[in-house]
Amino acid sequence: MYESMFGNTDAVAHAVAAGLGGAPCVNVATKPSVGPEVDLLVVGGPTHAFSMSRASTRADAHRQSGKPDDPDEPGIREWIGGLGGISAGFATFDTRVSKPRVPGSAAKKAAKALKGAGGRQAAEPMTFWVDGTPGPIHDGELDRAREWGATLTVAAR
Repeated sequence: MYESMFGNTDAVAHAVAAGLGGAPCVNVATKPSVGPEVDLLVVGGPTHAFSMSRASTRADAHRQSGKPDDPDEPGIREWIGGLGGISAGFATFDTRVSKPRVPGSAAKKAAKALKGAGGRQAAEPMTFWVDGTPGPIHDGELDRAREWGATLTVAAR
């Protein structure tokens, strides 16, 4: 499950899914549910204002990208908040700009929220780096995302 404004987090999410052996890769904008058959939930999003995105930071990103804003489009913050309880293991990742390097992590905040929802953390939060807000993704980061995804198959056991 992921959200993406400029396509960078989308690319990382698909690379992680490939590393997981082709696991489903779903944008939270589709408002997916998590059933009891889910063993491992991987959640990723861009770091906005030191944390997970909010409606206001998504609106700003849409303005920067030239995309129309959809105020009802959830990000991972809202999606996790609407999950209720979960029993799945989880891993989280984020994309962040490398320069200037700023504090905060959407992955760490998402992990805290998923723990609060009853999830079991299967891996430490992971960051994948991009150049500036619109990207591109740093060289080698998609390979690193696939490799990280492959380690998650072991963590889920």
